[in-house]
Amino acid sequence: CENRTLPRIFFCLFIILHVNKKRCKLLCLELYYSFFLAIIIMVIKMNYKITSYNEQDTIELAQNIESEKFKNMVICLDGDLGSGKTVFTKGFAEALEVDESVTSPTFNIIKEYTSGEMPLYHMDVYRLDGKVDDLGIEEYYKKGGICIIEWSETITDYLPKNRLDIKFKIVDEEKRVISIIPHGSKYEELCEAVL
Repeated sequence: CENRTLPRIFFCLFIILHVNKKRCKLLCLELYYSFFLAIIIMVIKMNYKITSYNEQDTIELAQNIESEKFKNMVICLDGDLGSGKTVFTKGFAEALEVDESVTSPTFNIIKEYTSGEMPLYHMDVYRLDGKVDDLGIEEYYKKGGICIIEWSETITDYLPKNRLDIKFKIVDEEKRVISIIPHGSKYEELCEAVL
């Protein structure tokens, strides 16, 4: 897996530089600290990439993530219009056994689905222009359900520290590159389990 190869390379370089630092002290110290910093950044900010070739691939990814769900889970979705954010949410809701029809909550801002195994709070914050003070969005993070937030980049100051960021990039009509970035140990464990 490409996400595990780079840390191994950095670790090997770290060991080599550490052992040989007496020979070329100045150069090694600079490289040593640069690589050490790079390793820390990689460990802190894991980034998984998946290629989705069609909507079904996106739905399967959502269902795999749903299989590791937990209370107060927050998933943040970002990407251009038509990139797969709502498709992902529909797949997640289906796996959660939500009976209602899931649609983008563009005009409602927040849709609550309570018929599944856990409550699902589907949010579309695109139209809010970063102004969410009066909505109580942060209260949803602690209601014992799952929050899926579309266009989350517009409200970064209101997002919880621990969350799962999923970014959709359109490659062509069907193909998407999906970047998944876990924030916090629960989300890192989730990614290790399903990706």
